[in-house]
Amino acid sequence: MIPGPIEFESEVLQCMSVPTLSHVDPDFINIFANSLKLLKEVCQSTSGQAFIIAGTGTFAMDMAAANLVETGDKALVISTGYFGLRFAEILKRYGAEVDILEAVVGNIVPLELIEQQLKSKSYKLLTFTHVDTSTAVLNDAKSIGDLGKKYKVLTILDGVCSVAGEEIQQEEWGIDVVLTSSQKAIGVPPGLALLVASKAAIKAFEQRKNPVSNYYGDWANWLPIMKAYENRQASYFGTPPVNLIMALEKSLQIITNEGLKNRFDRHQRAGTAMRAAIKAVGLELLSKNEQTSSNTLTAPLYPSKIAPKSFLQATNEEGVILAGGLLPELKNNYFRIGHMGSVNKADLLATIGAIETVLKKHGSTHVLGSGSAEILKHF
Repeated sequence: MIPGPIEFESEVLQCMSVPTLSHVDPDFINIFANSLKLLKEVCQSTSGQAFIIAGTGTFAMDMAAANLVETGDKALVISTGYFGLRFAEILKRYGAEVDILEAVVGNIVPLELIEQQLKSKSYKLLTFTHVDTSTAVLNDAKSIGDLGKKYKVLTILDGVCSVAGEEIQQEEWGIDVVLTSSQKAIGVPPGLALLVASKAAIKAFEQRKNPVSNYYGDWANWLPIMKAYENRQASYFGTPPVNLIMALEKSLQIITNEGLKNRFDRHQRAGTAMRAAIKAVGLELLSKNEQTSSNTLTAPLYPSKIAPKSFLQATNEEGVILAGGLLPELKNNYFRIGHMGSVNKADLLATIGAIETVLKKHGSTHVLGSGSAEILKHF
């Protein structure tokens, strides 16, 4: 129950074990083309350009920065944790002049402050982490997209921990880049960097004065490949991870067959239920309020009577693996529970059951079963 890699559907894993097709095999070309189409559907961007490339979520961030930033460009980073600060470092590597608005831990940066900063100077782009995996904080993507449109700033949404778990209407909300990786709510083993760029983002790339300084990530190399596969034609720049893309198509089909609204509602129930369950057993949360709490993971504070390492080991012995904290300055203060993708009621009950058992063994006075009762209220 960590926030990625998650548990994967059996049909998705089966795609990883079939004989590997040639990347120019007609069957694979159709699979790649359909995956590109379905990725745009999940991001809700009919006019965007999808990219499916071997890599990680960090590479997707790197690719967005490399292609849209030139030396001296001004960038504004909205940081709600570890990965917002990482994006700032990536942008600096490509010569951007970066300003950072950093939230209080467990909260978001108020929209008024973002707008005030956008008024203060002319930015080329703005980046924000939709759900920061380090803090379980959810940003208001629609409102930030509105600000991007108002001030004519390219907006980049880091959706590594949100795409296919939290609602994203890329085209409607005016988000120029939505990026993610395969191993979280998308539901595919690690190894794919996924990105959808708006027409405005592609236009900004085409108007660059200097070549992209990242050869592997250069859209000039990848755009012809993506367009060829979209048109069901073979093309080559780097050999694609065939089985991962076969697994991606299967998972995207599962996602779209469930229906995006149904999927978002299910994740919202899971997030609300887990937060309520955690509070019921006497633990506090890192996130400050419901409106800014992620539905794909929960970040509770460790119980005071148990050492962090001992707590994680004890829940592991109960059959549930949880993740420790990620923020360097607070990593011994909190832990993380992932609940995205195929996670269901039974998984949530097993998780809170393990936590309750460990707490009771260490003297907790909460009513046994109170956490499980909260899960059942929502499922």
